[in-house]
Amino acid sequence: MRTRGEREQSVARRDASSSSKRAWAWRFALIALALGVAQPAVAVQPDEILKDAGLEARARALSRELRCMVCQNQSIDDSDAPLARDLRVLVRERLTSGDSDSQVIDFLVARYGEFVLLKPRFAWHNALLWLTPAAALVAGAIAMFAAIRRRRAVPLAAAPLSADEERRLAEVIDRAP
Repeated sequence: MRTRGEREQSVARRDASSSSKRAWAWRFALIALALGVAQPAVAVQPDEILKDAGLEARARALSRELRCMVCQNQSIDDSDAPLARDLRVLVRERLTSGDSDSQVIDFLVARYGEFVLLKPRFAWHNALLWLTPAAALVAGAIAMFAAIRRRRAVPLAAAPLSADEERRLAEVIDRAP
């Protein structure tokens, strides 16, 4: 039979276990709620949205491809910077005037340079930017291949034993059980 102290310890362990499970359940619920409520940040203001849904969809697609010159790691679709707003309005103006998507992109590249593109075009002047990751991957693969090959290398031929070494080896073998 358990003593009173053992029973109290058992109850205390059970209570601690259930309270930690409840705390974990609350944390999980709060995280799930936060993730469920979270939505992607879009900085497009209601007064910028075009009435034509097709043009608006094109404008949004173009806005996701253009870099905010202030934030630099965000598209103008996600940025709240005043310059990003001006660029979004400019894109919509060009689209409503009848420009194609490529004409809008070309206009902005001519005005701001290729830095305005989140994904730069492949050209000779930026080939290093595009080819460096592939070259680093190939160099790493070659280095790994060489290291593995070096590790597996077997010595070609061992030098023959001298007479003294052969005698000692024979003694060791003879002594073995």
